[in-house]
Amino acid sequence: MSERATRDLTDIALFIAEDNPARAQSFVTELENACLRLGAMPRAFPLLTHHRRSGIRKRTYGDYLIFYVVLTKTVEIVHILHGARDYEAILFPQD
Repeated sequence: MSERATRDLTDIALFIAEDNPARAQSFVTELENACLRLGAMPRAFPLLTHHRRSGIRKRTYGDYLIFYVVLTKTVEIVHILHGARDYEAILFPQD
């Protein structure tokens, strides 16, 4: 998991904890488990439509999007963002 994705998880936990501290930890654990499961079938989820050359794939988990790249023997989680956010502007700020 990239440093940025780890920070995303922390931000998600802090946001959810404002209303429900107990749920914050359990939801982050669920997100982490969803990330781990990507290793079993890493190509099961699509490449980003407008940025196929980046190699970034997207998996949905609830209202969140997990962005990752498939490497030779591993999967690297790049970002985890709420689905309402403009993820293209975040992932590709130069475009």
